[in-house]
Amino acid sequence: MYTSEFVYTGRAARVVFGAGKRAAIGDEVRLLGAGRALVICGAEQRALGESLATALGDTSAGLFDRAAMHVPAALAREAQELAAQLRADCLIAAGGGSAIGLAKAIALTSGLPVIAVPTTYAGSEMTPIYGLTEDGVKRTGTDMRVLPRTVIYDPELTLTLPAALSVTSGINAIAHAAEGLYARDANPVTSLFAHEGIAALARGLPTIAREPSNPEARGAALYGAWLCGAVLGSVGMALHHKLCHTLGGSFDLPHAPTHTVMLAHALAYNASAAPHAMTRIADALSCDDAPAGIHALARELGAPVSLAALGMREADLDRAADLACQNAYWNPRAIERAPIRALLQRAFDGAPPALS
Repeated sequence: MYTSEFVYTGRAARVVFGAGKRAAIGDEVRLLGAGRALVICGAEQRALGESLATALGDTSAGLFDRAAMHVPAALAREAQELAAQLRADCLIAAGGGSAIGLAKAIALTSGLPVIAVPTTYAGSEMTPIYGLTEDGVKRTGTDMRVLPRTVIYDPELTLTLPAALSVTSGINAIAHAAEGLYARDANPVTSLFAHEGIAALARGLPTIAREPSNPEARGAALYGAWLCGAVLGSVGMALHHKLCHTLGGSFDLPHAPTHTVMLAHALAYNASAAPHAMTRIADALSCDDAPAGIHALARELGAPVSLAALGMREADLDRAADLACQNAYWNPRAIERAPIRALLQRAFDGAPPALS
């Protein structure tokens, strides 16, 4: 849909895309004028972290390998103290959203530049959005200090990502673009990114589910994740992300699988208020109905489709509905407690999405 008025703010991030491009890590550190880079990763990505630290040689300040889901505030403070002790002047986040999120938390208070080397399709590397969890509540914010200066997208680093994790990470990425299409500050540029990103992931994920080591499919999915992440970093998110932040931060549900379960239901809630966005999403998915198409894609790829399967307790659904309605994000449809509670029940049961 053409619009005669819009505002688009580009985010200044350098993107290096291609197989084997992780080998350029030393060059990218030097381009930033840095000389002591601290590598941040999770335990499962320690081998990658060590390889990057080795490739850095004398410019490596050390390795912190305890990044955790939802970025616990206490862990962020510990990592910040280590970075100061090591006199690090640059952070390299290697891994998924947990590693990148931890690096962002350090950058928030230290101002250190971040180079991201993502191994999943989370998209956090393209955004100035950060999150910290403390006392069972996840707090999010936006600050340009946390936006990575450089992102190295190397599809080879995703070849060993298990198919199941690839699928949920990919649908998580689709969620960024889907909500970007009905964002209050949506614009023609981000909408093009969103449509292309969803389409690339919809092409790549089914092949990855069958052939996890297919390099073309991995490249398509990572390309789509970049575009979806750029949407996430440029426009506001809505109900879907509020629900997922609530379920993750307050009930400790896994990030990408929660997005996978919730997306179809959030789209159904907003369908009547955002018909053009639903048409664009359905077109990118090559289907007739956006919420049903997302739900069918998840089922086809063997992804979880119920909150119960993720460990959510039915007794907690009322509290989740209350929290989701507090300090609600802007949304194209007004947030109402009763239909939100009904939405959560369907998600808990694994039922198909339905209008509320």
